[in-house]
Amino acid sequence: MKKRLLYFLMSLVLPVVLSAQEEVAKDVLNAGDTAWIIVATALVMLMTPAGLALFYGGMSRSKNLLNTIAMSVGGYIVAGLVWVVIGYSLAFGADIGSLIGFDGFFLGNIAVSDVSGTIPTILFVVFQLTFAGITLALISGAPIERLKFSTWLIFGAMWIAAVYAPIAHWIWGGGFLQGDGVLDFAGGTVVHINAGVAGLVMVLMLGKRADFGKAIFPSSVSFTVLGAVLLWFGWFGFNGGSELAADGIAANAVLVTNIAASAAALVWMIVEYITYKKFTLIGIASGIVAGLVGITPAAGFVDTIGALIIGLGAGIFSFYSVNSLKKILKYDDSLDVFGVHAISGIWGAIATGVFANPAVNESGTGLLYGNPSQVIVQIEGVIITIIYTAIATAVVFKVASLITGGARVSAEVESQGLDETEHGERAFNLR
Repeated sequence: MKKRLLYFLMSLVLPVVLSAQEEVAKDVLNAGDTAWIIVATALVMLMTPAGLALFYGGMSRSKNLLNTIAMSVGGYIVAGLVWVVIGYSLAFGADIGSLIGFDGFFLGNIAVSDVSGTIPTILFVVFQLTFAGITLALISGAPIERLKFSTWLIFGAMWIAAVYAPIAHWIWGGGFLQGDGVLDFAGGTVVHINAGVAGLVMVLMLGKRADFGKAIFPSSVSFTVLGAVLLWFGWFGFNGGSELAADGIAANAVLVTNIAASAAALVWMIVEYITYKKFTLIGIASGIVAGLVGITPAAGFVDTIGALIIGLGAGIFSFYSVNSLKKILKYDDSLDVFGVHAISGIWGAIATGVFANPAVNESGTGLLYGNPSQVIVQIEGVIITIIYTAIATAVVFKVASLITGGARVSAEVESQGLDETEHGERAFNLR
């Protein structure tokens, strides 16, 4: 009789308990997390049409300053529209064979009330939009001063759908690299290796500038430094926001981001002084960005010591890539997109497999904490990204070139400068 009574009571209570557990498992909106990701989204948006535009614009010659800024602004515009039409669906839609996602066009399956984790799904969409935008804009620093603006816009639209979205799906959207355990907290692989390799492919296909190898003077070092600082500011949202919550991991990401940027800038200054006996502001700005790139994949996984080492490595590797490797291989990467973003991105991705500390984030354990296989997994992610990006970018760029009757401006336009010929404006009107 007692057993029957017990079974009867359990039959009443158990469904209630299971139902309660189901409710806990459901995504529930959190106002604090939502507020933080709205702010982080705004910070990351500022990085492209303001920070990167000034950073790149200041390093280009005055006759191409406006065109360089337009490449960043135009890239962000195009990427944002493609992202809403199809990019988000391909990257984060229902997984198809661990290779691509798809949930339809124009975000038609997402309601305003939908929640992902603890934030509105539409907020996650726009946060990821800003990542797509800056990735495309980063590429523009490689082929500037000789690429048609029309070709750039068409290339950008196709590249987001054909290159960026698949890689984002593989690593962040449920694809095979995520399944293999690749760690990329905020985009070292998805954003920086991707952009750096794409930029290198474009310049190899486009050819060198007519005056490559001659002294080229930046239009405004002040713009470049201001742009680097705006990027640094926005990067707190870039890395801290990638936790998608206002918690300790997000706070740690902000802390280690600052450490790595400072360490890379300092070591760049030291090595530059030893080599050239100068502390250049262009060098300091480049070091800041190299450190920010290096820590990006690791920001949510490493402690302060790991961040310091990653920052120092990023500064050293990118310095020698920009000042030695580029001269040896003689490729004309105008603003060193490959040397800063691909090289520091590769270093940061692999270093994540070494320094990922489970005490910071239990979802990542690296070599130093008893998981040497994580390094192999990270290298796998790097190699696959490089191969796919190189091949797919070459195809997309070739198609864009055919559509616009050639990607390169004429020799006369290149000599005169793209500001007046492509945009009918001057950066500085002195009369």
